[in-house]
Amino acid sequence: MAQTRGTTKLRAAGIQHRLLPYRYQAGSGAAEHAAETLGVEPERMFKSLVAKAGDADVFALVPAARELSLKKLAAAAGARAAHMADPKTAERLTGYQVGGISPLGSRRELPVYVDESALEHERICLNAGGRGQIVELRTADLVALTGATAADITAQS
Repeated sequence: MAQTRGTTKLRAAGIQHRLLPYRYQAGSGAAEHAAETLGVEPERMFKSLVAKAGDADVFALVPAARELSLKKLAAAAGARAAHMADPKTAERLTGYQVGGISPLGSRRELPVYVDESALEHERICLNAGGRGQIVELRTADLVALTGATAADITAQS
């Protein structure tokens, strides 16, 4: 399995991680598909979304089976409103293709907001920076490396 900028960043920081390759499936539900394929609990598999909160481009990390609340993301970021970045903007900002976007090794370092449910798990999974490449790492290591802010950013189910 080829390394990504994300796994290179983890190695450079000395962070232990496990790369989990799987057959990528495009479309909505891709993170849930990855969780099912890899045998990972959906609440530990986080999707990486790019949004704009006020004037700032940000990452929002939410569990695979949950939806991002743009209203809650805006509040967490201290902005009046938030909206999803269009796919081309997300790809330009991160240097990754949609379906392989990760806050790890992104072309531009953006503020990271992770749903507070991540803190309930010692280890979470997220995209490693390539389609079909998931990385599992300690939640505390992800928060420390990215400077992530934990907040309630998911919509009620």
